[in-house]
Amino acid sequence: MKSGKPYPSDISREQFEPIRPLREGVRKRIKPRTVDLYEVFNAVLYLLKGGCQWRMLPEGFPNRVTVYSYFAKWSAVDSDGVSAPERALKKSVGEARAKLGRNAMTSS
Repeated sequence: MKSGKPYPSDISREQFEPIRPLREGVRKRIKPRTVDLYEVFNAVLYLLKGGCQWRMLPEGFPNRVTVYSYFAKWSAVDSDGVSAPERALKKSVGEARAKLGRNAMTSS
C-alpha cells in the first residue's frame, strides 16, 4: 500500500465503491484475495495515465505481475466483443437515461 501523497491519477475510495462489484466479479476466487482491489485499480490508472512500462510501476503499488493479471482480466472481451468496463458504462448510461425519462438505449 502506498504511503504519503496520492498520485494525480488516483481516485478516492468513495469513487471506487460503485465500481468495486464489477472489479470483484471478473476474477474467480479460489482462495481469499490478498490484494486490495482499490490499490490495483489505482496502479492501472497510474500506468494508463502515465504511459509507463509495467516494470516501472512504483513501489507501494501491488506487484506488477498481479496488477497486470487483473488488468488483463478486466479488459478481456466476452463472446459479444464487450469488455467488463464497457458493459458497466453502457449499463450506467442506460440507467441515467431511464432516470431522465428517456429510452435506456440510444438511437443509432
